[in-house]
Amino acid sequence: MELSERKKKILSMAIEEYIRDCSPITSGAIKDLSNIDCSTATLRSELNALEAMGFLRQLHTSGGRVPTAQGYRFYVENLLTGIKATNSELEEVRKLIENRTNSLSELVSGIAKIVSKATNYPTVIIVNGIENLILQEFKLIPLIEEKVMVLIGTNSGYITDTLNVKASQQSCDDASNYLTKYFKGESIGFMTKNLSEINEGMNGEISNFQQIINSLIGGLKKFNQRKMLDIRREGALKLLKSRDKKETEKVLELLDDEENLVEVLQEQDLDGIKISVANDDCEDCSVIKAPIKVGGAQLATIGVIGPQRMDYEKIASALKVLIENLEKLKGDKS
Repeated sequence: MELSERKKKILSMAIEEYIRDCSPITSGAIKDLSNIDCSTATLRSELNALEAMGFLRQLHTSGGRVPTAQGYRFYVENLLTGIKATNSELEEVRKLIENRTNSLSELVSGIAKIVSKATNYPTVIIVNGIENLILQEFKLIPLIEEKVMVLIGTNSGYITDTLNVKASQQSCDDASNYLTKYFKGESIGFMTKNLSEINEGMNGEISNFQQIINSLIGGLKKFNQRKMLDIRREGALKLLKSRDKKETEKVLELLDDEENLVEVLQEQDLDGIKISVANDDCEDCSVIKAPIKVGGAQLATIGVIGPQRMDYEKIASALKVLIENLEKLKGDKS
């Protein structure tokens, strides 16, 4: 739908003011806040037109207007152009990624916590591309009670797992060296698909740690299918203090429903930041999500969850900083 530049400016101002203080916008307020060169009567006529188009709605006769879902969608799709990556709070992301000793779970949790703090909204990360991680090294450590701890070094930190198998220190060392030798530089997906085949051709070399390899094959397949989910609810406190009680309840319900969260966030090959605006009937939540990519391949999806009235520009800017720095810093790692 084509809008004049004046209508776009008025709609943008109406939405941004409503996001800021939850107050319906009036023609008088627009006159006071803007440098639009026209009368209050003309502004009132423009608001009436935007309401007729479905972008705004009037709560009470002769009262101010608030955005509709259609208005929000037009705003995020047409008026949020040239998002600036200027959120200085996400400097913490750089420090987190530069720490090469982080486990993958610590990295995921840390990123979610930082974004939630920066945006003041609940944040969720789902790891849905573990098979894309590039292997760097293996460390196998025998434990008591016939178990072996596995530390898998990747280009995005360590993954840990425990195998239910009895093994000596020497067998663990041999297995560590063997796995590093044959799979360093390959993806976890490649290893999962090819380990069994390579295993069959190397029986002589791995006879003393055959059980470890067999157990690792099964463990990796299960791990590859698992969805690592990290939910940061810190931003929910801000929502509880807001006036959007019904929408806040929907957000909190979604955060407690992990199965639904996975469905909302799971999206492979996500290209850039994607914004979904909640419907006017409040059956859905608004979600702003972005891919976390390592070496060009998607590892995870991060989503910021909130009500229809949320600061889309601030959140999109924060996610832009995040994904740009993740890709840059991960690409620099050896």
